[in-house]
Amino acid sequence: MKFFFPDSHDYVDPSFNFETEKNNEHRVIQRDDKYAHELFSKPVYDGILVSKAIVDGVKGVQGRYSVAQRQRFFREGIYRFFRLPKHYLTMGDCGAFSYAKEYEPIYTVDEVNEFYSNSGFTYGISLDHIIFDFETPKKKVTGKQLEECLRRQEITLEKAEEFLIKNKDMSFAPYGVAHGWSPESYADSVIKLQKIGYDRIALGGMIPLKSSEILNVLKCINNIRNTKTQFHLLGVNRLEHIAEFSNYGVTSFDSTSPLMRGLKDDKKNYHTATEDYTAIGVPQVDANNNMRKLVASGSINQNEAFKLEKACLESLIGFEKGVVAKKEVLSALTEYEKLYNSKASRVDLMDKVLTDQPWKKCPCDVCKDIGIHVILKRAAARNRRRGFHNLYVAYEKLQSELNKMNQVK
Repeated sequence: MKFFFPDSHDYVDPSFNFETEKNNEHRVIQRDDKYAHELFSKPVYDGILVSKAIVDGVKGVQGRYSVAQRQRFFREGIYRFFRLPKHYLTMGDCGAFSYAKEYEPIYTVDEVNEFYSNSGFTYGISLDHIIFDFETPKKKVTGKQLEECLRRQEITLEKAEEFLIKNKDMSFAPYGVAHGWSPESYADSVIKLQKIGYDRIALGGMIPLKSSEILNVLKCINNIRNTKTQFHLLGVNRLEHIAEFSNYGVTSFDSTSPLMRGLKDDKKNYHTATEDYTAIGVPQVDANNNMRKLVASGSINQNEAFKLEKACLESLIGFEKGVVAKKEVLSALTEYEKLYNSKASRVDLMDKVLTDQPWKKCPCDVCKDIGIHVILKRAAARNRRRGFHNLYVAYEKLQSELNKMNQVK
């Protein structure tokens, strides 16, 4: 079971100074930064997935790459651009979510083939058009809704057939994409893709589905799966079901969930093998959007906010060094929290994480390197590292599940 990480320019400045909170003034973005596979001494994923939409942009809207970065990506290829060792796998897709509202996919099969081939991907996923609807016992897909599902499924299958015909001499291994709105319609797609000639099939549109619904789809398509057919789950990260996924022919998946929860989740954004914690919020007065709005509206006094923000940071760093008591830290945090959070206080959650100090028990390179800063919810330098730490934890959990499966065999 391989885990692919969908990259969206996710890297950190290794020279960031956590005391002054400044980047190296001579830093060149991306060139001097570190991806997760460079930051850790052991792998935190098996490969990288990169979308054409992320690199190229969509319909006149620039993607995450600058013009110079995009040109260098194509000139150097994916491995050299990401400074990625050759033992890692790479997978390209079209980024169908980015054009899901369009009537048809915005790329041609030739453009997709060119993107995969010129970039040197290991695998390339065929051009597809997402289906968002899914039947439940209480909600059937009928009428015009069903017509649209059928239309998108037909487009995806037609593009998959053209994709396979045109890439026979390409250097990457192809995946066809199966979309559906029920277990049976997914099975129809898989049957047709297998007839076209695919033995690698990516299952799309499953991100919003419940785990039970994903398992029902896998059970259904397992009945018609050819022995050699392998499945990739697009955007699905349900580590507790890895063994079941494997039994149904799933050999890989991709997900940004561990990273994104570190960046955006309000409650469980620092993960460990046994428990998830809430990071301690210390928003920047002059950089956090919410704080700037509160200052601009006159709701809070800027000088007072700066004073409390500084007191929080100093007490947290003192706590890490063992010279400030937890009670004093919590007092500073709650005083500052009153300024920016009118909802229920998170003092109990902050007390919990300061009591357990999970970052001190974590062997990952991020926690060992920056200590308590990994648990502070405060701008990208810390938040993205916390996301990387979550990637480390997720990959360790995956390896643990795979070891259990091997022991059973």
